[in-house]
Amino acid sequence: MRFLPDPGFAGDAGETQPALAAALSRFAVDGAAGQVLEALSSWDAPARLLIPVVASPGQVTPAAGSTPHGAGGSEGDVSTVLLRGRDGRRALLAFTSLAALTTWDASARPVPVSARTAAEAALAEGAAALLVDVAGPVPFAVESAELAELARGHRLLETSVGYGWFADWISPPA
Repeated sequence: MRFLPDPGFAGDAGETQPALAAALSRFAVDGAAGQVLEALSSWDAPARLLIPVVASPGQVTPAAGSTPHGAGGSEGDVSTVLLRGRDGRRALLAFTSLAALTTWDASARPVPVSARTAAEAALAEGAAALLVDVAGPVPFAVESAELAELARGHRLLETSVGYGWFADWISPPA
């Protein structure tokens, strides 16, 4: 038996975290992604996302003594979900809450991870984006350079001259 490590979200009830919910609400109004990326990359309160895993059909194996049409067992797998866009690029799905995940697919099972871990997984799967809440309430895509920065554990902060990515060992300018 394999045990999965605790992702650090004990007591999580599956609700969208308040800072992320507020940032997504602002994004829905003004389309500015900075506050969402800032909430996703927070070091003080790491954003939790839910990666869906779904059952995928496996190989059917006949039960001992059964005929080809008799009852048999099946070996199923579970996997994460990648969507392919019209342009051919792939995106790993993630959700901010159980409600958003079950709106998309009620049979999917949530795996809570940090936004950084979700970005790392997207890149490891060859995805060009992390697609958050694809079925709403506010879909958001983390793509390209932002995906790489999030996967590195860098934090997006607003400064007096705009937004910038910072490593944990660098203090942002005032």
